Amino acid sequence: MPYLHVHTNVRVADEAAFLKLCSQTAAHALGKPESYVMVNLSHGKPMLFAASDAPLAYAEFKSLGMPGDATAELSATLCKMIEETLGVESGRVYIEFSGPERHMWGWDGGTF
Repeated sequence: MPYLHVHTNVRVADEAAFLKLCSQTAAHALGKPESYVMVNLSHGKPMLFAASDAPLAYAEFKSLGMPGDATAELSATLCKMIEETLGVESGRVYIEFSGPERHMWGWDGGTF
């Protein structure tokens, strides 16, 4: 049920490796099995932040039961991963956290 979508203007050379790292990072950070995690990457697109096209990233991180008191730690974890792998300084990363209610998340013909 966790879903992580990373948007960046940086071109990612090894998409598969980056997606795998995102999947592992999300699962570990939330303490959930990686078999539940979905990740998506949109990269190499024109983007601006603070009127600059320097490396940047915007991430959407959604999960049922997203612990509101853990978002600061999740932000630090994701920013570190993005900085180490994409070279995007943490001050040029926005992360949107959301935790939809179970009946608002569909899977396998039903909802959670």
